[in-house]
Amino acid sequence: MVGLGAMPGYGIQSMLKEGHKHLSGLEEAVLKNIDACRELSVITRTSLGPNGMNKMVINHLDKLFVTSDAATIVNELEVQHPAAKILVLAARAQQEEIGDGANLTISFAGELLEKAEELIRMGLHPSEIIIGYTKAINKATEILEDLVEKGSENMDVRNKEEVVLRMRSAVASKQFGQEDILCPLIADACMQVCPKNPVNFNVDNVRVAKLLGGGLHNSSVVRGMVLKNDAVGSIKKVEKAKIAVFAGGVDTSATETKGTVLIHSAEQLENYAKTEEAKVEELIKAVAESGAKVIVSGAAVGDMALHFCERYKLMVLRISSKFELRRFCRTTGSIALLKLSQPNADELGYADSVSVEEIGGVRVTVVKNEEGGNSVATVVLRGSTDSILDDLERAVDDGVNTYKSMCRDSRIIPGAAATEIELARRLKEFSLKETGFFALKYSADAVCTVLRVDQIIMAKPAGGPRRDAQPGGMDED
Repeated sequence: MVGLGAMPGYGIQSMLKEGHKHLSGLEEAVLKNIDACRELSVITRTSLGPNGMNKMVINHLDKLFVTSDAATIVNELEVQHPAAKILVLAARAQQEEIGDGANLTISFAGELLEKAEELIRMGLHPSEIIIGYTKAINKATEILEDLVEKGSENMDVRNKEEVVLRMRSAVASKQFGQEDILCPLIADACMQVCPKNPVNFNVDNVRVAKLLGGGLHNSSVVRGMVLKNDAVGSIKKVEKAKIAVFAGGVDTSATETKGTVLIHSAEQLENYAKTEEAKVEELIKAVAESGAKVIVSGAAVGDMALHFCERYKLMVLRISSKFELRRFCRTTGSIALLKLSQPNADELGYADSVSVEEIGGVRVTVVKNEEGGNSVATVVLRGSTDSILDDLERAVDDGVNTYKSMCRDSRIIPGAAATEIELARRLKEFSLKETGFFALKYSADAVCTVLRVDQIIMAKPAGGPRRDAQPGGMDED
């Protein structure tokens, strides 16, 4: 009796659409998955380091990205292959958790899989390779503990010189030659918002404002926020201001259902309009009497409400983004109220100054808190094009995430691939001591992987000498 799977057009084949491929067995399924992951790592690895190549990516919205940042590249690529998508998810997780190293994650995984393919072709089962890799990685983690620089765990995260020194390598890999300008700016911004317990440092408290015009040397740090919009009214500057925030907008409230008003005479019509005006004036006057000098609206600002704000000398700002509004409340210590009403004293925020300034032909609102107490700092970046500003922003993000890592664990290890070479040497010794053919093979394979990744790091894109220029010959495996 012939089974359904053996007959053409039946079984799994009948459920797949035209043009499908049905793969089975290690040589077909697993090796195809490895090949897809390797292709992805080949795309990103040439962007590694300060001399890495830029990639031109056009996403599904036809937006053009020209960048060497692996996190941006994999985020904008539409990866359909399920195995390659796992690598993309790993790179995203690395970027979210650490803020850097997305390219190394993909390159490292690609090398691991390439060596795994060789072992599969030799006849080893994938589950055995996984056991060997796990054993080698656990051993590598133990070795790393011994390679830590002595005394590095006692770093003071509020010492600007130490912070800049450790931040340079992360920033230089994105903006080579500009790290001397960027690192002090990033360090200043991070130290301004660093809490008493550095472990609780939040990267979201360091914001970036990108303004076209000028050059990087015109960039600065503002203790507070920079809003890329003008004030609504004619009042452009307020000192030592109490701030009231209304998330629902500053306007007359409308009913949810339609209503009908029957008016019999012109006098009634006039009184109807006056009643509305009196109500709005009463609300604005109540806000002014509470001590507020600045009103911030999360939605529309009505003409009538704006008129009375001008009369009572209230500065009016509009912030349409709810996330930006949330950060504004955190900066000033305000509590956002749903509707226009008189705020209590504890619902009002405070800022040393709120002023409209013109930077590079763009009017921006600067909210400063020089005395401290705020939890947001803004790095104002200047550049000639949007593409340059985007790259600078990514470098700032890497610097801020490096500071976050320093706050959590300030230990450092030797750089310039010295750690990788020492890891390879010790793993080689470990593999020779292991009993059993498989354990030896797996560990030796992990050594090869580390050497291959080391070769990528020291290759031309990373700005170092080529591998064949290194004395001593590391290829002894």
